[in-house]
Amino acid sequence: MSRSRRPRRDSIPPGDRASGRTSLRAETRTTPTAARDALAYATAYHAPVLASAVLDGLVTDRDGVYVDGTLGGGGHSAALLDALSETSLVIGIDQDDEALATARARLSAEEAAGRFRAVKGNFGDLRQLMADVDRPIAGILLDLGVSSHQLDAAERGFAFSASGPLDMRMDPTTGESARDLIARLSADALADVIYQYGEERRSRAIARAVKEAAPETTGELTKAVRQSVPNREETKALARVFQALRIAVNREMDVLEDVLPAALDVLAPGGRLAVIAYHSLEDRRAKQFLRTGRFSATVEKDLYGNPLTPWVPVTRKAIVADEAEITQNPRARSARLRIAQKHLSPPGPSERHPEA
Repeated sequence: MSRSRRPRRDSIPPGDRASGRTSLRAETRTTPTAARDALAYATAYHAPVLASAVLDGLVTDRDGVYVDGTLGGGGHSAALLDALSETSLVIGIDQDDEALATARARLSAEEAAGRFRAVKGNFGDLRQLMADVDRPIAGILLDLGVSSHQLDAAERGFAFSASGPLDMRMDPTTGESARDLIARLSADALADVIYQYGEERRSRAIARAVKEAAPETTGELTKAVRQSVPNREETKALARVFQALRIAVNREMDVLEDVLPAALDVLAPGGRLAVIAYHSLEDRRAKQFLRTGRFSATVEKDLYGNPLTPWVPVTRKAIVADEAEITQNPRARSARLRIAQKHLSPPGPSERHPEA
């Protein structure tokens, strides 16, 4: 598949590799130029968000190995390959066979040249998936969103915009579908899922209506949700319920808490991790881990009371898309990008944790 290519840069400013600081501003929105860059990698399958910001913050070694942990249609991988040298390697991971086939077709020339490798798997298993990589890993990207194609394909069951099988599995060949999950859970347990993962305050009423309807399609689920909330709240409630079920079906929060420590383990010293999150549950976990290296509220400290962390922030605050990119790709509106750099060596007792 032909694609518009970003002009290859002669050099990528590495920033202060010891500190992890770059020229990225603390409070940043992407520029109209960044929006055009993103469109250069968009296809009918998926439009990658914040592509320019990802390149600017993630790439420090043009000859290095980079991991696209959520390959999708290959947009971010294509952008990385265009920014890197001919001796680099991009490894794309996805658990969706359709996404893997789409990306491999798009990047077939790079795969033939040994610059791209597609791997089927769940990025929660990152340590095992990277076990045979014999070069230092310079950067990892995790784009936690659902691809445009998955949302738009009614047969995948991710969206309420069209009726289809109530599935929602990222890998449709394995695991429990949303229909089976709803059938298995009690009304109280389903309400807990909707409240915890969708942050929906009407979760009890919605869960009772859904259990009574016993939906087998997204249309039937949509109807049950609409009947249990006021008209003015229908769209937001539907978005929250579908998000909650998708997260539960794919164990997304558990997998996120698996992959972030794994990324820290497999990254080379000085390597960088970029995380694009689309809702507050993911973003809070990513922010906490990229500040402290932990998920708990308790921060490990040295003998002098200074917080210890394996990371140095590259982005002081989350990077979000500007209006130009959002106009071209409305799904970029909720994206929040955070990037951190792994210390070159474990932080010593005199290294203070910077404010985020």
